[in-house]
Amino acid sequence: MGAAVPDEPATISQRPLRSSHAPDGPLTPWRFGLGLLIVAVSAAGFAIAFRSSLTWALAGYSGSLDVVAAIRSLPMGYRVALPMLGALCAGVLGAIAVRFGNQGVGDVMEAVALGRVRLSLRVTLLKSLASFCAISSGGSIGREGPLIQFGGACAQFVSTRLGLSATHSRRMIAAGVAAGFAAAYNTPFAAVLFVLEVVTGVVVLDAILPALIATTISTLLTRYSVGDGAIYGQRVFVLHSALELFAFAGLAVCAALVSVLFMSLLSWTEERMGQLRWPLPLKAASGGLVTGLCVAALPDIAGNGYEPLNLLLDGDFLPQFVWLLLIGKIVATISTVASGSPGGVFTPTLLIGGATGFLYASAWSHVAQLGPPGGYALVGMAAATAACTHAPLMAAVLVFELSGDYAIVLPLVLSTALATAVSRRIHRSSVYAAELKRRGISWELTFEGRRVTR
Repeated sequence: MGAAVPDEPATISQRPLRSSHAPDGPLTPWRFGLGLLIVAVSAAGFAIAFRSSLTWALAGYSGSLDVVAAIRSLPMGYRVALPMLGALCAGVLGAIAVRFGNQGVGDVMEAVALGRVRLSLRVTLLKSLASFCAISSGGSIGREGPLIQFGGACAQFVSTRLGLSATHSRRMIAAGVAAGFAAAYNTPFAAVLFVLEVVTGVVVLDAILPALIATTISTLLTRYSVGDGAIYGQRVFVLHSALELFAFAGLAVCAALVSVLFMSLLSWTEERMGQLRWPLPLKAASGGLVTGLCVAALPDIAGNGYEPLNLLLDGDFLPQFVWLLLIGKIVATISTVASGSPGGVFTPTLLIGGATGFLYASAWSHVAQLGPPGGYALVGMAAATAACTHAPLMAAVLVFELSGDYAIVLPLVLSTALATAVSRRIHRSSVYAAELKRRGISWELTFEGRRVTR
């Protein structure tokens, strides 16, 4: 890495944004407000349509409403073949998208933070369709990736049509990302924190205010479709004594180590797959075959992990099965993502963290009196998310909003802070920053702000 340089696109970018945005100038409130409304409504509508289409597809070929039940209903051979065929379709669509310019969450981060990337709505829709193919066929990825990318791409499209300046467009993209995240998880506060901690990396009031408004609109519309309760149901958590915080500190370290292992294996596999001179559809199909073999043996790892995580929080699994769930989810997610099927790793990380917390509590229950494993699974979800994203506050608030239980706040705050510290010590880049780093882009956050390095 080279020396730090000022955060100015002209000095750090070899591929500056050629934009039709107007030069920076006074903001016209009505145009920005209109754009914000369009972006928030579009992000919510896209999320509702994406979610409904997945349900329709699953019901169409299996009669089930969730992917785990759909895969379990199929004969063994179909369990192997379906994820492979879905990944093949995702690879074909991904190859088409690459012709118009490949992009991911890293590009959204670069567009907001540095303002030098054009987000293509056409590429986003192609990759969203590819994600749909992979997810509906049992691929181990989350749906948050397409929703976040659509929010950002839609925001840039709207900004261009309204003639907003480059600076105002970056604010709009940040708001679109927050709206997409909120629509995916029904967590408006965590959505804003995702933008601040992960996307911008700095607290910018000009980004906070539009993001708050966009998440309000997006969450309100989404709740009319999917309900206003916590996604993983209302949970009741009890901290038996202050001494139990030491146990949660130990869980934070364990979750960080598991998360670092997951990120390292993912990066290593992506590098190995990148060295293969195979067409993208063939790479994706090979990953889909590995995923299909895993799913055939363990249907619970299909999809983003929502269904088994709910049962895990209720304590309905035996530790022996949770070990298989943890290992299987890591392998299936790596094989799906690294082979080229577009999608998110955020939700699978929640299951990985939940399984780690459950196993941690089960192991300690033989030597000490701890709370129910479900509580430790909740904290493990937050700790693993914080370790992978390096965003402790977002992770703590996310799980708090997902569970709706205030009593869990102290363990959440402690665990996410420790997990992030341990993860950064071992693995300097978050799962999202690693994507940018592979393209030669990196930044460090200091009290003076963001410093971009080569």
